[in-house]
Amino acid sequence: MPTTPRAPVQAAGAVVFRPGREVALVHRPKYDDWSFPKGKLDRGEPTTVAAVREVEEETGLRIRLGRPLRAQRYPVRGGEKLVHYWAARVADAASDDVASYAVNAEIDAVAWVPVEEAARRLTYSRDRATLAEAVKVRKATTPFVVLRHGDARARATWHGDDRLRPLLVAGRRQAVTAAGILAAYDVRRVVTSPSVRCVQSVAPYAGDAGLPTEELAVLSEEEAEKGAVTAVVRELFAGLAAHGPTVVCTHRPVLPWVFEGLGIRDPRLEKGELAVLHVRKGSVVATERHQAV
Repeated sequence: MPTTPRAPVQAAGAVVFRPGREVALVHRPKYDDWSFPKGKLDRGEPTTVAAVREVEEETGLRIRLGRPLRAQRYPVRGGEKLVHYWAARVADAASDDVASYAVNAEIDAVAWVPVEEAARRLTYSRDRATLAEAVKVRKATTPFVVLRHGDARARATWHGDDRLRPLLVAGRRQAVTAAGILAAYDVRRVVTSPSVRCVQSVAPYAGDAGLPTEELAVLSEEEAEKGAVTAVVRELFAGLAAHGPTVVCTHRPVLPWVFEGLGIRDPRLEKGELAVLHVRKGSVVATERHQAV
């Protein structure tokens, strides 16, 4: 009988840049190779969260993810490995010092290397191809994130004010997962519909990051009108330069107007799903989607 192909081992990492066209590389004594910081996902861990965690574990750098890069797929003992990569930069107010990193049996050297030298130092051709791709999109972007609230009590089972309808246990779990994803993009502004299911969807991240939540009635199902929604979304988008990475949480019926205000096609997000728009000089230059579970 034919055997079912084994699922690839999932891993994540980042090509981390700093001004001066330098990129962070790590040396692994076990393989005697130079590569990008990366590692396997923990059970149930989103790829974005794993990428940030692995970079910090292997370099000491706290980063913010930028544009997504093509994943690498290659054979390993017993199957395949799939490595998800992003271009990245050191997070705002974080240090870019790698000299004080405590080297260990897994990583015995970390270095900022000029891009041209990195292309020669990298051991694997697949990493050199990823570097060439990352160099083209290395310039800093600012994330604008749209979040559809998580799984909530069904309307049919809720007899009170619909604005007070809360998340289910599964929805609260999605909110915790979403918090990790938002942290990977170093979100600095949290805007939400005042409905409980939306507020609860951003509360874990706002609490962890020590950020206030801005509740806008115009983003609720009850108060939303197309013109008002598109206008407020355009205002929030224009405020990225001043406020930094931003998340907006709202409801399925409101989302088409949100995306119209952003000038992009509605991706029809599922409950607990995030659309990440990478913005540079007022234009969306890349998009990605992540499902919180």
